Amino acid sequence: MTVPGRSDDADVIVVGAGPGGSAAAHHLAAHGANVLLLEKTEFPREKVCGDGLTPRAVKELIRMGVDTSAPGWVRNKGLRVIGGGMRLELDWPELESFPAYGLTRTRMDFDDILAQRAVAAGAVLRTSTNIQGAVLNEAGRVVGVKGTGPGREPVEYRAPIVIAADGVSGRFPLSMGLAKREDRPIGVAVRRYYKSAAKHDDDYLESWLELKSKESGDKLLPGYGWIFGMGDGRVNVGLGVLNSSAAFGKTDYRQMLTDWLDNTPEEWGLREENAEGKILGAALPMGFNRVPHYTRGVMLVGDSGGMVNPFNGEGIAYAMESGALAAEIAVQALGRSTTAERERALRAYPQELKLRYGGYYRLGGMFVKLIGNPKVMRLATRHGMPHPTLMRFVLKLLANLTDPRGGDAMDKIINGLTRIAPAV
Repeated sequence: MTVPGRSDDADVIVVGAGPGGSAAAHHLAAHGANVLLLEKTEFPREKVCGDGLTPRAVKELIRMGVDTSAPGWVRNKGLRVIGGGMRLELDWPELESFPAYGLTRTRMDFDDILAQRAVAAGAVLRTSTNIQGAVLNEAGRVVGVKGTGPGREPVEYRAPIVIAADGVSGRFPLSMGLAKREDRPIGVAVRRYYKSAAKHDDDYLESWLELKSKESGDKLLPGYGWIFGMGDGRVNVGLGVLNSSAAFGKTDYRQMLTDWLDNTPEEWGLREENAEGKILGAALPMGFNRVPHYTRGVMLVGDSGGMVNPFNGEGIAYAMESGALAAEIAVQALGRSTTAERERALRAYPQELKLRYGGYYRLGGMFVKLIGNPKVMRLATRHGMPHPTLMRFVLKLLANLTDPRGGDAMDKIINGLTRIAPAV
């Protein structure tokens, strides 16, 4: 698709080979575009994540041709919710739009698998390439990227479209003056791996709505927790705290994690002697907390554009979905004959993102404010958990799993709410 006589290095440069960047590069290459995928690290590499994939993320893996039946992919039936003195197992809903299973896979090789799918489709991957800023033309439009390559030698690449998928740090959009919005929700999460013969092959992702330590008695610790079986003798265990909580930024989250785990059953093995690696943390940029998602030749994808779901902290699915959307629109733009026509096509990207997620993220922002109040959270848990039908509705809402057309009464209610909510 490269225009004859043009000296650009690619049709599209993708900065960052995480799930969003690799998805974008894969779909672009599959449509015939000349794609350069730039990653600052070498694979395999560790990434702070819960390693849990909902059916929404599974659908995107299938779109990319990933074989989720291969070794290393561990299926789960749904979500086990623990809170209010109760334990409730909720299967993933049976829908036309999404598969009925979730997965776990360590990010140590998950991102590498997706990057190799992009390469297999025709993208050129260059690792150890740390992009630090944009190359601008005289009109101030981005026409390339610059940074350092292997050995820290200066590098510069040119393309008419750049996709920024460089994660929560968002170094590339920051270099363009695109800072995070302080009025949007954000969370922080910490996680650690533990050897656990009792929990590693669990059929359900486990979510804890209430966290307690031995010392706290009846008083709840802030935040929510998870225990996800990895199927290899280990579990991924972590907790998250939202900025609507009074404890946000004022708590030792690593200590809080060990305090909670010391209160779990001894036979689960979630103790210091069974730990693998350090407790690591990361921010969760939610609800479009960096905008605009398109400006001056640059499209923001995934965490770089603050696309983590405020309801459940899920980021991988939205990174991959936005990457696929960015690819589709970029391909359309590349096919236009004039600069004005290309810009018109590219401006559709933020509009489509708003249509898809704007109302839902607005609801998510309201949800974050509500559950940041411990009294509201305790009330919701105590009165919601005894009602499985209500909790199945909550699962669909929090995981954003509905059929857009048709569906059951729950789908219609959720879809209706997202339509009438003003988009963020």
